[in-house]
Amino acid sequence: MSNLEYDKLYDELVRLEKETGIVLANSPTVNVGYEVLSELPKQPHPSPMLSLDKTKEVSVLADWLGSHEGVLSWKLDGLTVVLTYENGELLNAVTRGNGEIGEVITNNARTFENLPRRIPYKGNLVIRGEAVIKYSDFNKMNDELADAEGKYKNPRNLCSGSVRQLNNEITAKRHVNFYAFSMVADVLSDDQISESGFDNTMTGRFSWLAKQGFDVVEHYIVTGNTLEEQVMEFANKISENDVPSDGLVLSFNDIAYGKSLGTTAKFPRDSIAFKWADELAETTLLSVEWSPSRTGLINPVAIFSPVELEGTTVSRASLHNVSILRALRLGLNDRITVYKANMIIPQVAENLTGSDNLEIPGRCPACDGETTLQDENGVQVLYCKNPDCPAKQIKGFAHFVSRNAMNIEGLSEATLEKFIDRGFIHTFSDLFHLDRYKDDIVEMEGFGEKSYDNLIASIEAARTVSMAKFIYSLGIAGIGLANAKVIVSHFNGDFNEIVNAEADELTSIDGIGEVLAKAFYEFFRDERKKGVIEELLKEINFEKEEERGEQTLKDKVFVITGSVEKFTNRNELKDYIEKLGGKVTGSVSNNTDYLINNDVTSGSSKNKKARELNIPILSEDDFMKLAEG
Repeated sequence: MSNLEYDKLYDELVRLEKETGIVLANSPTVNVGYEVLSELPKQPHPSPMLSLDKTKEVSVLADWLGSHEGVLSWKLDGLTVVLTYENGELLNAVTRGNGEIGEVITNNARTFENLPRRIPYKGNLVIRGEAVIKYSDFNKMNDELADAEGKYKNPRNLCSGSVRQLNNEITAKRHVNFYAFSMVADVLSDDQISESGFDNTMTGRFSWLAKQGFDVVEHYIVTGNTLEEQVMEFANKISENDVPSDGLVLSFNDIAYGKSLGTTAKFPRDSIAFKWADELAETTLLSVEWSPSRTGLINPVAIFSPVELEGTTVSRASLHNVSILRALRLGLNDRITVYKANMIIPQVAENLTGSDNLEIPGRCPACDGETTLQDENGVQVLYCKNPDCPAKQIKGFAHFVSRNAMNIEGLSEATLEKFIDRGFIHTFSDLFHLDRYKDDIVEMEGFGEKSYDNLIASIEAARTVSMAKFIYSLGIAGIGLANAKVIVSHFNGDFNEIVNAEADELTSIDGIGEVLAKAFYEFFRDERKKGVIEELLKEINFEKEEERGEQTLKDKVFVITGSVEKFTNRNELKDYIEKLGGKVTGSVSNNTDYLINNDVTSGSSKNKKARELNIPILSEDDFMKLAEG
């Protein structure tokens, strides 16, 4: 369900409860959040974490603030976390959970990129904030995933999963940041203010937290006269803001006054949330495009007459699955309303006509093979049953040749499609015999002798590959390059043991759960896939351990930041470190041995942490001396 639809239903429920005077025991207007189902340890909060009342009208904000001074800040879109510090050390980190009981994620919080492990203040400190993944980091992570089906859906979901990992090494690689938005502290006396250094205003406490080393949520002082202008200032920043948000929060700057107002059963009265009023546009549904993927999943996409939304022209929106398409009762030429979720992602909001005459295709649009509807946790999805579907082939080949897999340059999806159409390639192993079609390829549009020579050279270079990249290239559901490396390491590079591993043994590997283990196990039990692998093994050689050089960096932990000069990119440097026995993580911690940054003297957060922990900061020149022994 979209936020727009949920908010609409929630507002209707509030109205009905006021009209009838009846509030059911399980109403979302009196219960905060849901049950915690994670296997992480659970811990009650000292006081309930209530959600905020909300509005989409600036006038309601102004009436709420009245003549008081307020603080307006981003409402960040991530996962709320409560941190406890004692004697200057991070003691505990707990998620919001259901508002009363959260999950203990202390080890994961210690990997947050900008979170101070130690602070100058030695008293007891409890603060609340939002763990988020920035759009820039989210996009980089998705860019490194060749498989479209494996790409992360949005920063919020990725952050929630990252913060609640059982293995904090995974969290460290996800570039999670923390932004403080409040302190859990009573109103202080003058003596306490003098002793602690923070006062009884929101802005005063924000300033004090910043001095302790915390990033605080962006905020501004407002009054009734300046509120609307500041809301517009925030709105103008949305398209360029790197930190995900889904609205604003208005609080009384005077903490004592805010606390004196008390709370309702669900909401505190010292703050209120402002949700952006989604800009809706009415248009006509022209068609529904069914888009096949490498896994066989066929996703519906709404195509409609172009409309302007949030400053851009929009003409298509994903419908996600068959259940959503049917719930909207869509039909051709229906009048629909569309919007951008969080002012970014196009969505269909409502069907004003409801003709409900769309047929679910019984044949795949890519291969004309038979399709099937499947139920996945109560959601209907459409799949192509044909294992030889060209859409599956093209996506599969694209993944196989991608940079983090076999790394064969010159084979875009468009080129692969042409090669498949002309019968040059049917299986992965055919890629290593494209020299049979030299004359045809040289004559193809966009090719020539030089392009052909470059392609063949790249193919020959790919004949020697790391075992982990080869396993990743096969496109096993859920198995990324990092998982593949862990599996190869666990079995000491014995490929025969890897392909014959039982699911139970795979689940004993850190980071490999039952779902991944089952997918891995079943992949290598498929006779057809085994045949593909056997043919590939005739074409390639695995890098031998002795070819990786002396293990001069064995068991050393590195963090890389900033630009690199001696390597193509940071991934290449990471591969080099791993070949020499080292390990690369995403954030500086007590476990880090070296930070690599060509700007050794910079004041970046990673450099600052490294200095605090007495961790050497190396330029690439320094690193190369270390690596060479």
